[in-house]
Amino acid sequence: MKTFLARLCAASALFVSAHALADLPPLIARDILFGNPERATPTLSPDAQRMAWIAPDKKNVLQVWVQTIGKEDTKQVTNDKKRGVRQYAWAQDGRTLLYLQDNDGDENFHVFGVDLVGGNVRDFTPVEGTRAGLVAVEASVPGEILVSLNARDRKFFDVYRVNLATGALALDTQNPGDVGEWRADSKLNVVAAEAKTPDGGTELRVRDNTKAPWRTLLKAGADDNLDLLLVGADGKTLVVASSIGTNTTRVIEQPFAAGAKGKVIAFSDEVDAGPYLISAYSKKVQAVGFEPGRRTWKVIDPSVQGDFDGIAKLAEGDFQVFNRDRADKKWLVAFVSDRGPVRYYLWDRAERKGQYLFSTQPKLEGLALSEMKPIVVTTRDGFKMHGYLTLPSGVEPKNLPMVMVVHGGPWGRDRWGLNGNAQWLANRGYAVMMMNFRASTGYGKQWLNAGDRQWGLKMHDDLLDATEWAVKQGYVDPKKVAIMGGSYGGYAVLAGLTVTPDYFACGVDIVGPSNLRTLLKAIPPYWTTIRATFNKRMGNIDDPKDEALLREASPLFKADRIKKPLLIGQGANDPRVNKAESEQIVEAIEKNKGSVTYVVYSDEGHGFARPENRIDFNARSEAFLAQCLGGRSEPMQGDKMPGSTAVVKVVGAK
Repeated sequence: MKTFLARLCAASALFVSAHALADLPPLIARDILFGNPERATPTLSPDAQRMAWIAPDKKNVLQVWVQTIGKEDTKQVTNDKKRGVRQYAWAQDGRTLLYLQDNDGDENFHVFGVDLVGGNVRDFTPVEGTRAGLVAVEASVPGEILVSLNARDRKFFDVYRVNLATGALALDTQNPGDVGEWRADSKLNVVAAEAKTPDGGTELRVRDNTKAPWRTLLKAGADDNLDLLLVGADGKTLVVASSIGTNTTRVIEQPFAAGAKGKVIAFSDEVDAGPYLISAYSKKVQAVGFEPGRRTWKVIDPSVQGDFDGIAKLAEGDFQVFNRDRADKKWLVAFVSDRGPVRYYLWDRAERKGQYLFSTQPKLEGLALSEMKPIVVTTRDGFKMHGYLTLPSGVEPKNLPMVMVVHGGPWGRDRWGLNGNAQWLANRGYAVMMMNFRASTGYGKQWLNAGDRQWGLKMHDDLLDATEWAVKQGYVDPKKVAIMGGSYGGYAVLAGLTVTPDYFACGVDIVGPSNLRTLLKAIPPYWTTIRATFNKRMGNIDDPKDEALLREASPLFKADRIKKPLLIGQGANDPRVNKAESEQIVEAIEKNKGSVTYVVYSDEGHGFARPENRIDFNARSEAFLAQCLGGRSEPMQGDKMPGSTAVVKVVGAK
């Protein structure tokens, strides 16, 4: 007897030929693609005597490990019990390693410190129900750090000074109620702030010292980008990213002096500037990257030109220098490829030589992975939309089933490089399309602002236009297209199945909002400073004139149109997209006698961090897509992945 899901999909006869599947390379196990990395994110201690990295312990929980360079004394220095450590940094005191951790995905991160001499672990921000972050670490003040913390008021982040030796936490700079970002000078004094204005614009403020009053240096309207990058070495210059007066974002050095004109140091007419190579010690912008499809670098500081020339010869792929020692003699470099794991190198600046260290996922080495190709699609209203297409290896790229994978944000973007979802789906026999639709960042403010108030409208049209392009190229069978995504991407799935209920064969929604009004009402209190941005880009829940816009853009009120198979995954502790967003759409589908499979993970938040849960949901997604589109599937043993907290509800099964 056919399964319920198979009965739903069989009506459209969405199956790939057995011959085509046979030509695909061997099946890549999900745990290779989505399990924990073997090692990742290495960093050098400031004195270059030690190296730290993240790797799983014997229980497969990610921890921070430290080794003295040149010695065999590797030691695990954190002992997280379940979720794993993913964010860490060196302090400057020679003995403290800092890391951030939350509880089961609630994003209320605390800043912890590990004493590498005594082994003690201390919570430097031990206030329940708060969220902390690292603001600054400076070599000139090695015994202290600055952290952000919303202890005084959950809506705003003040700056606190932490004594690493005693753990003492003292208020340093109080938030007036509109500051979202703080920056310190090289003496660990907070002298710059990025605030949001009531209309959604941005204001950069500076002060000459901690006793001086704050004053506005730069202002930008809601349509412009203005980001505070750092305070220069002199303590009287800002480095900012700005699109004021231009379409794309430029990098500018802006003196504190009132009326002083800023100096443009890097720009492109095609795309926004970024990423950046900035020395945390000299405070110099040394190079700026630009990514229309692949990454290219513009070297700003001539002293690093020889380094960039030499590094470029070390390996294939796009590279980034992401860490260095205090003396600036050794750099850590990561090479990203679309068909292999991230590879790390130690670059010796004096000798102009690179030493290979390790890759994140060595089991991927030598496998038949698929090429990710940058593409440009013209939208129906004449914009040039950038994205990436991954076609499965081993089969003719004609008339394939396809999965449209939609990125989150939506104010973010997809990038070239190894993408687990793209390789996984291509290996199963699908073409994979990942588009930087309007509202995506990186391609100028005109493209970003073109997405304002276009949820479920032109943003959705962009995905359809990209799909039609793939169909016209002959790559894709229009009857075999699925839509998949997380966060905004999950919303795009729900919109796809309601706005155009006959277009997609099925959908996989991960932590996607279903009702924009309830989404905006439930956002974390510390997002107060960017509330005006949501009002501009999505609609204002307090303005009656926007009521119809928000309702029309909300898939919840079109749940009766969902007639294609739908799989939903949700973290129970998600602070961004509350689980009620998934539950209310599931309830509405059930009320309308529709069908959906709903999976909740009790120890996850906005996405699935634990590999047991990540692999569990991908196993379910893989079987789901195979039933609907006919691709390959690696069987899942048992009802769920061992160690997973999945709870499954199936609506409409008979």
